Amino acid sequence: MLSNIGIPGLIIILVITLIIFGPKKLPEIGSAFGKTLSEFKRTTNDIMSDEDESTDPKKTQ
Repeated sequence: MLSNIGIPGLIIILVITLIIFGPKKLPEIGSAFGKTLSEFKRTTNDIMSDEDESTDPKKTQ
């Protein structure tokens, strides 16, 4: 999905976000987005590693 946006699309999104939230809110929004993304990645990795352990026959014996 994001690969189809391109640089001009990202610039337009950034400008619209700047207009809506203002320059003072952008660091807070970026920080919250980064924390959410890292939590999502960590949870996904945990789920994937749990699934690998349950399907590996060597580890279940």
